[in-house]
Amino acid sequence: MLVRERTEKLEYQQLSPSAAKSREAVRKLEEEQCPFRTDFQRDRDRIIHSKAFRRMKHKTQVYIAPGDHYRMRMTHSLEVAQISRTIARGLLLNEDLTEAIALGHDVGHTPFGHAGEYALREIIGHFYHNEQSLRVVEFIERDGQGLNLTVQVKNGILNHTGNTLPETLEARIVRIGDRIAYLCHDFDDSMRAGMINANDLPEIVSTVLGSRPSLMITAMVSDIITSSAGKNDIYVSAVVQEAMDEFRNFMFETVYYSSALEPERSKAQYVIHKLFDFYMSNNNLLPQEYITRINKWGLTTVVADYIAGLTDVYAIELFNNLFIPKYRAYK
Repeated sequence: MLVRERTEKLEYQQLSPSAAKSREAVRKLEEEQCPFRTDFQRDRDRIIHSKAFRRMKHKTQVYIAPGDHYRMRMTHSLEVAQISRTIARGLLLNEDLTEAIALGHDVGHTPFGHAGEYALREIIGHFYHNEQSLRVVEFIERDGQGLNLTVQVKNGILNHTGNTLPETLEARIVRIGDRIAYLCHDFDDSMRAGMINANDLPEIVSTVLGSRPSLMITAMVSDIITSSAGKNDIYVSAVVQEAMDEFRNFMFETVYYSSALEPERSKAQYVIHKLFDFYMSNNNLLPQEYITRINKWGLTTVVADYIAGLTDVYAIELFNNLFIPKYRAYK
C-alpha cells in the first residue's frame, strides 16, 4: 500500500464523518497522483512554493513599512494556519485541507494591505482580495498556467471572507481563524506601536477573552472546539461571539480607521493610483509575462494583476524610479 493510500484510509478511520476526505478531492485538470502525499498535501506544498506566497513576506498587514517585529501577510497567514489547524484537530477535521486554505487565502492581497485593495477597487470598480487570491492560484502562478489546486481548496480561498459560506467545515474554520488571528495580532502590533493599550479594551472583551493576545486566542479557539464538537457546522457561543464582535468594532474604531494611520494610507493609495495610470499608458514597460496576457485578459485586468502582485517595498521602489528625480551633486 502506498503512503498516500495509507493516509487516505486512516482519514476514514480517524476523522469525523463531517471531515473532507483527501480521496474525494477534485481537480479541474486530472493529474497522476503522488505516491506519498494526498491531494490536499500537494495543494499546501504548491502554495508554499509559489512566488505569490513568498511575496507576502513584504506585504503589509496593517502598518505600512513597519519594523521587524510587526506582522506582514506571510506571518499572518502562518498564524491563521496554526490557529485553524488547532481547531481542525480538536474537531477531527482534515488538517491538511485546513492548512492549504489558510496558507493560500491571502496570496492575492495587494501591497499596502487594505489601503491598496481599496485603491484598486476605486480605480477599476470591482476588486476584492479573496477573488484575486483565487485568480492568482488559478490563472497567474506558474507563468499563467495556475497551480491546478483542488476545488475544495479554491472554494475555501474564495470564500474565506464575504457573504458566501464555504462548502467544507475546514474552510469555515479558516474563515473564523482568519478573524481570530488578525484581531489578536493586530491588537498586539498596535500595542507595540503605542496606539492602544490593554486597558482600552471594552469590558466584555477583557472579561470574556482576556487582555493578552495569547489568552484571547486560547479563549476563542477553546470555545469554537467546545461549541462545534459533534455538530455539522462551526459554532461560537453567544457570549464569545458578542465579545468578538465588540473586539472587532474596537479595532476598527481605534486602529483600522484611525486618523493617525490615515496619512500613510493616503500615500499608499496615491502610489497605487500613479503606478496604475503609468502602466495603462506604458504597457510596453510591463514585464514580458504580463504583456503576453493582454490579448487574453485585457489591459485593465493585466495591469491590476501586476499592481496587486507587487510587494510594498517594490511598489515604493517603482514609484521612486518612475516619478522621483534622481539627485546628482554637480561640481
